[in-house]
Amino acid sequence: MAQVLEFKLPDLGEGLTEAEIVRWLVEVGDVVAVDQPVVEVETAKAMVEVPCPYGGVVTARFGAEGTELPVGAPLLTVAVGETADARPSGDADTARTGGAGDGASGREPAAEGSGNVLVGYGTSQAPARRRRVRPAAPMVNGRSRTPEPVRETLPADGPVPVISPLVRRLARQNGLDLRELTGSGPDGLILRADVEHALALRSTTARDRADTATGTTVQATAAPAASPGRAASVTRVPLKGIRGAVADKLSRSRTEIPDATCWVDADATELMRTRAAMNAAGGPKISVLALLARICTAALARFPELNASVDTGAREIVRYADVHLGFAAQTERGLVVPVVRDAHTRDAESLTAEFARLTEAARAGTLTPAELTGGTFTLNNYGVFGVDGSTPIINHPEAAMLGVGRIVPKPWVHEGELAVRQVVQLSLTFDHRVCDGGTAGGFLRYVADCVEQPAVLLRTL
Repeated sequence: MAQVLEFKLPDLGEGLTEAEIVRWLVEVGDVVAVDQPVVEVETAKAMVEVPCPYGGVVTARFGAEGTELPVGAPLLTVAVGETADARPSGDADTARTGGAGDGASGREPAAEGSGNVLVGYGTSQAPARRRRVRPAAPMVNGRSRTPEPVRETLPADGPVPVISPLVRRLARQNGLDLRELTGSGPDGLILRADVEHALALRSTTARDRADTATGTTVQATAAPAASPGRAASVTRVPLKGIRGAVADKLSRSRTEIPDATCWVDADATELMRTRAAMNAAGGPKISVLALLARICTAALARFPELNASVDTGAREIVRYADVHLGFAAQTERGLVVPVVRDAHTRDAESLTAEFARLTEAARAGTLTPAELTGGTFTLNNYGVFGVDGSTPIINHPEAAMLGVGRIVPKPWVHEGELAVRQVVQLSLTFDHRVCDGGTAGGFLRYVADCVEQPAVLLRTL
């Protein structure tokens, strides 16, 4: 007899207590191998494919797409052991000839769980080909009756320019046809903002039609009413997943950290010329972000007070010898902060490659929890949004963040004469508990000096 084992949502690490089901990778009746991914979930850190530690036949799934489950809740059940009796006659030849089973009896040996629940840490056994096994039909009044399907029917997605399962789910939940949308992303890619805009437009149109039908004119300055006619104009977005995690962290930062900001304009003309010369010399291209990161690590070596955090329980300032540099990355799923480990040991070429790798993973939603935690200092290049300055909120529990605005031509006094130079605004938001204004100002001035005269960096190489 087959044994039915229950697989529960595992602890995905980093103190995560819940996850949302984004996409099921198997259906009831599928045959799964040990450590085969069975579901894609979204945590407050990243998208994760969860592998099943058992091999056998999926007999039940718990939770539809969009359902949020706590750690330890049942995900699915798997029948392991003697599953050949459950197969229809059409699978008999497959059972007898299967390389993993017993050729004489046509039965597969009992599958054993690997005990591993993290992707990439499974057995070396190749995943089995997916097969559909139908449960035996129950007998009613001496006759066989085909049971109602117990698996969820997952709608087939058409050939539309959208890659995010979150965007597909949002459109599906609201009955929106993605084929009717024009994406604002690269090559017409449909983004979450496009779907939200379409939903808001639909709500406004429906409200206007209702007002026209009843002969009612709604004043633009009127306060929102609780009447049913106004309910369609309100959209409520749950604060969960990455959005909820960001909200919690920013609120905690504002509550716990007495932050202050200082800023300075810098002439980045020589920095841009240096980068152009480096790239013209051949080899991998060096990014501006990598040069700014190299400047940051050099500045933190001179002002280690800012590579720190505050232990409020012990009333201690914790200073770190290593620089794990976080950088803000805007993705379709929201703002995330991947971390470049040991940034102080990397040169500009290595930093460029690591920024590119982590950015690609962030946009694909494949960053691991370890790649999103453990930062000691954050670099925020908000200039990519076309803005000059900002006062960003510190990424708790870190003690400081360097913000970089756009680099644009501006009038500038250079060598006693007015000239057009490439100017950038730099801002430093810091925890006033770890240092005073003199230290923060010294750090920012050193960064500006390196931007204006990259040769200053040679002193630390």
